[in-house]
Amino acid sequence: MKISNPVLRGFYPDPSVCRANGKYYMVCSSFEYFPGVPLFESEDLVHWTQIGHCLTRSTQVDLERINSSGGVFAPTIRYHEGRFYMVTTNDTYHKNFYVYTDDIYGEWSEPVFVDQGGIDPSLFFEDGKAYFMSNGSDEDGNGCIFQCEINIATGERLTESKPIWKGNGGRYLESPHLYHIGDWYYITAAEGGTEYGHMITYARGKSPYGPFESYPLNPVVTNRDLGGHQSRIQGIGHGDLVQTEDGTTFIVCLGFRQEGMWMPFHHLGREVFLVPVQWQQDGWFTAGVNGKVEAEMEMNLNASGEDTCYDVSFEKLGADSLRWCHLRAYDQANYQFTEQGAKLRGNHFTLDDVDAPTFLGVRQSEFDTTLDVTVGGNSPEAGVTFYLCEDHHYDLYLAQADEVCRAELRLTTGDAQCVKTSVPLEQGQQEVKLHVESDSEFYTFFAEIAGEKKELGKARTKYLSSEVAGGFTGTVMAMYAVNPEEKEDAWGEFTGLKWTMKKWVDNA
Repeated sequence: MKISNPVLRGFYPDPSVCRANGKYYMVCSSFEYFPGVPLFESEDLVHWTQIGHCLTRSTQVDLERINSSGGVFAPTIRYHEGRFYMVTTNDTYHKNFYVYTDDIYGEWSEPVFVDQGGIDPSLFFEDGKAYFMSNGSDEDGNGCIFQCEINIATGERLTESKPIWKGNGGRYLESPHLYHIGDWYYITAAEGGTEYGHMITYARGKSPYGPFESYPLNPVVTNRDLGGHQSRIQGIGHGDLVQTEDGTTFIVCLGFRQEGMWMPFHHLGREVFLVPVQWQQDGWFTAGVNGKVEAEMEMNLNASGEDTCYDVSFEKLGADSLRWCHLRAYDQANYQFTEQGAKLRGNHFTLDDVDAPTFLGVRQSEFDTTLDVTVGGNSPEAGVTFYLCEDHHYDLYLAQADEVCRAELRLTTGDAQCVKTSVPLEQGQQEVKLHVESDSEFYTFFAEIAGEKKELGKARTKYLSSEVAGGFTGTVMAMYAVNPEEKEDAWGEFTGLKWTMKKWVDNA
C-alpha cells in the first residue's frame, strides 16, 4: 500500500525504533527541551501515538543553562529480556548514559553512565553480552565507530573501547547501530552531516567486531543528489533498521521538508521518515526507491487508521498532554490549567535568555497553520511565540505597563531585534485576541482591537530555519509570560486556544 512520509511530522529528530510484544516503540532527540526524549508507540510503523518521555525528572538529565541545540542528542531504544533501554548523550556535558524500564508506560530509571566518549551511543545484546558503541576519532583524528562490552547492570566497561569501522569516507560519521541478521552482522551509520549531504551507509562482517566490509554501492539511502525541484524532502539520514514479525525490514530515519522548490530552508525541524528495505540474494540490502525517499512510497504494510491529529486546543490537549514542552526546566508553580485554558506566571527570564522562561510549547508540524488564542490577565508581558532559539523567534503578545495595554509584534533574528508594531488597546480593554496565519514562506500576525482584526506584520519563515540560525531543532509554538519583578499575583491568562495545521502535500 502507499504510505505517506513523513510518518511523524515536525521537530522529532534522530529516531530510533525497536519491536517488543507485538508493537513498535520509538524515541527521538529533545535537545534543550523538557521533558526529554519523547516516546512513541505504534502497531504498524506508520501511525504513532506518544505514550510518554524517557527523561521526566531533573535527576535524570541536567539542562540548566545549556546551549541551544545542546543537551540530549540521538537516543537509541532497545528491548532485551523484558526490559527497555534508552541510551543517549548529554552533549553539553559530554556524557553518555542510559536509563531503563520494565514498564514502557511507567517511569524510567536514574541514569547509568558509561565511560566512553563520542555521541550517538547505541546498544547491542547477544549471548549474554551487552555491546556499547558510539562515534569518535582515532589517534590520527579520523572519524570511526568505537565499541566496548559493558556490564549492563552498572555501565562499567568490561573491555577496552576499540575502533570497529571507519565508515565510507563521508564527513561527520555518526549514528552507529549494530544488528545480527541471518549470517551477517550489519553496522549502519550516518555520514555527510545532518544537512543536504546527509546519507545512510552500512557495512557487514562475521562478528560484532568485524572486520566490516562496506556496502559497495554506499550510500544505501540519500536524497543528496535531488534538488528542490525534484523533491522537497532533503537531509535523509540517521537511520535505524527494524523488522516486522514476518521479517519484512524497514529503516526509520530522519529527513526534513524544505520550504519550497527553490527555497533551501527548513524550519519545521528534522522529522521521521519510513523507508522500505529490499534484501538481495548475496546478503546485501537496498532501500527506498533507487536509494531515494519519496513523499509517497509503496510498502508491504497493513497500516489502516487515521493520521495523528495535529490540531491543538486546550479542549484536545488539557493539562496532562504529552505534547507540551518547556525550555530547559519546569517550575510547576508557574503553570495552572482551567476549564477554559491556561494561566502562566512569568519569571524574570525572557525568550532571549539561555535559561528557563515560563514557556508552554507544542512543536509545529506543518507549514500551513492558523492559530487563535485570547490573552488577558495582569502579566507585564504574555503572548505566543514561534521559537527556534533565543536568537531567532517571533513574539505576538499583550504588554501592560503604567496602566496601558498594547498589542505588540517583536521580531528577533540573530543580532537584530525590533518591536515591529505596537498598538494601544482601548481604554479598559485588558485582553486581546491574537491570530497568526502561516504558510511555507511567511508568518502573518494579527490582533483584534476594538472589534477589528488588524494585521501587525509579516515575518519570513526562513529566519527560523537551521540554514539561517544554525542548530538542530525546529520551530515550537509556545505560550509564554515574562514577569521581571516576579510578582506572585502577575499571571497571563490564555483562553480559546485553537491551532489548526493543514497536512502538507508534496507538489514538487
